[in-house]
Amino acid sequence: MTRARLASLLLLAALLAAWEAACRTLGLPKLVLPPPSAVATSLWQGLASGYFWPHLQATMLELLLGVAGGCAVGFGAGIALAESAPLRRLLMPYVVASQVVPKLALAPLFVLWFGFGMTSTVVITALICFFPLLENTLTALQQVPPERLELFRMLGATRAQTLWRLKLPSGLPGILAGLRVAVVLALVGAVVGEFIGASRGLGALVIASQGTMDTSLMFAVLVLIAALGMSVYQATLLLERWLLLPFTRNS
Repeated sequence: MTRARLASLLLLAALLAAWEAACRTLGLPKLVLPPPSAVATSLWQGLASGYFWPHLQATMLELLLGVAGGCAVGFGAGIALAESAPLRRLLMPYVVASQVVPKLALAPLFVLWFGFGMTSTVVITALICFFPLLENTLTALQQVPPERLELFRMLGATRAQTLWRLKLPSGLPGILAGLRVAVVLALVGAVVGEFIGASRGLGALVIASQGTMDTSLMFAVLVLIAALGMSVYQATLLLERWLLLPFTRNS
């Protein structure tokens, strides 16, 4: 693991060095492609002056609210659809239809309905991360081994007991995989929502840097977005390990 991380850091350093050398050798203007040194300067200045912090906090809050709301609804809907075949046949086409429509096309409507600011961005974020958790929960609960289901029936377990003691523990890895996907997509939703309906946030800062033709600032914001996404993803992995720890001990 240490060697893999070291190799990854060395690869990153090599890519940054090649980027820097290409910018200096080819004489590319900073407006087209700033060198990593210019991006690092903009990043440091924004962090040291406190300019980035309100935008970073706004995006983090929108991300957390959107993930909490979207995943809660997606998890509950996944359980309901997995437990009821008639409900699944009735609602699944509408669920899929709601997801195939590009969220960027819906963003102006959300701004019209919920106004500019955090609410519309949270709704977009929740809508984006809703489907991965629903689909993974639905699939995971339907893939319980039939022999285990038959054993629970023979033992006289109720439907709720079967769900709580068999289906959810068996499907937990698949459900958590859906959570990982949802978290990554949620950050995309938050940034896209800020492109259109927010005056604060990392997405709004990208639009502002584009308006001022400050490409170095734009790249610095993209670095912050990537760092935030990696941090949230790692937090999801830690949560997954903690939730799966009792099962690994038992095995």
